[in-house]
Amino acid sequence: MPHLAVVIVSWNVRELLASCLRFLFDDLGRSAPGAAVWVVDNASTDGTPEMVAETFPEVHLVASDRNLGFAAANNLALGAFLRDSRSAACDSFVWLLNPDTEVQPGATAALLRALDTHRRGGVVGAKLLYPDGSLQHSAFRFPGLMQLVFELFPMPERLYDTRLNGRYPRHLYQGPAPFPVDHPLGASMMVRREAIDEVGLLDEGFWMYCEEIDWCWRMHRAGWTAYCAPAAEVIHHAGKSSEQVQVRSFVALWRSRIRLYEKHYPAWKRRLARLTVTLGMHRKIRQARAAHRRGEMDATELKARLEAYQTVITL
Repeated sequence: MPHLAVVIVSWNVRELLASCLRFLFDDLGRSAPGAAVWVVDNASTDGTPEMVAETFPEVHLVASDRNLGFAAANNLALGAFLRDSRSAACDSFVWLLNPDTEVQPGATAALLRALDTHRRGGVVGAKLLYPDGSLQHSAFRFPGLMQLVFELFPMPERLYDTRLNGRYPRHLYQGPAPFPVDHPLGASMMVRREAIDEVGLLDEGFWMYCEEIDWCWRMHRAGWTAYCAPAAEVIHHAGKSSEQVQVRSFVALWRSRIRLYEKHYPAWKRRLARLTVTLGMHRKIRQARAAHRRGEMDATELKARLEAYQTVITL
């Protein structure tokens, strides 16, 4: 059996985390009964650490007294994984999993099988499903300027689900075989230890969002390939942590995106990206003010949104 660790970072999603752990342990029992499971809690106030300690004593619990952000919290457990795995006489993998996921039967085995088959596979993501069973796009192309345009301005509806917007064809998710991608969505991604040894841990400069894109970009440049494994199905209740602080999450998203552009874009592309973002934020300002005039947004929400948009412009 390979050496496997699962790392889950949580923040105020106690009930979702409890469900996540139940589904996870059920599937690990079939495919990787010796796997270590880590929960790093980012100073939750809803009783999450107490629930984990009482209900899942087999979990390695790290209860932080402050919100470290996603990358730094993962790195706490990743450091321990790297120390432990270097003494293992077998392949070693770590599975980063969101607390708002439900691992379906066979997903663990499918992810491990994909990495065993593709020896230069540095990372493999699962096929993500919404709670109603419909497909959630689970992997994307590295973000370019066109994705920014799709994000910020109206485009023809038929183009949103295409390569222009960084999507892979839906039929690939229906096949049995893993297919190469630029990066999987960070809600469920299994990573080979040797790839981490080569490129390092997650960049903690990304407090939240885009850290998995940066990681996969670094792996890609080091010669590792990313895959999506359709046979590994995981239900994802998307955004249950970040929706608790929507304005703060919005600013964090764009701060991380701009950091990503600074790290991976040439100078000319960075300038165009910043111009596109600025124009997009001004459009959002106009839309928010129009919504307030129509009575669709109160003054408090308008003020918060305008401050968020202005903050992004000045990043």
